[in-house]
Amino acid sequence: MEAPRARNPQAVLFACGHNAVRSPMAESLLQHMFPQGLYVRSAGVKKGELDPFAVAVMAELGQDISGHKPVTFEELEDWEGLNFDLIITLSPEAHHKALDLTRTLAADVEYWPTQDPTGANGNREQKLAAYREVCDGLLLRIRRRFAQAGAASV
Repeated sequence: MEAPRARNPQAVLFACGHNAVRSPMAESLLQHMFPQGLYVRSAGVKKGELDPFAVAVMAELGQDISGHKPVTFEELEDWEGLNFDLIITLSPEAHHKALDLTRTLAADVEYWPTQDPTGANGNREQKLAAYREVCDGLLLRIRRRFAQAGAASV
């Protein structure tokens, strides 16, 4: 059950465990829907390395995330502050971190449990299929969540 949407956010932060797969994908998807209308960033609880399968899957959609540099919540806060009115968490650890942060921040938090595809087994194509599934799920949720703001199709 989703929480009621009190307002259309101006600044959205996607967060996951390592800012290496799920949150950079979501950041790119939403940025492409609103190239000027929304400020969108992503962060992780811990710092990871950008995943090449995530880069490949996003490239299939014509979106280049190869220049993404994973950052933690703390790095983001140090560099630019955490001035977001919506934090969307994609993993349990990111959700706990966001709830902890929002004790002192005026931001709404939504939890979108999203499978981590990095544990997928099999050959390259089977692994890519797991990443595509995550990407497709994120795209669906993003379209649903931000439809009322007049999202363009990706």
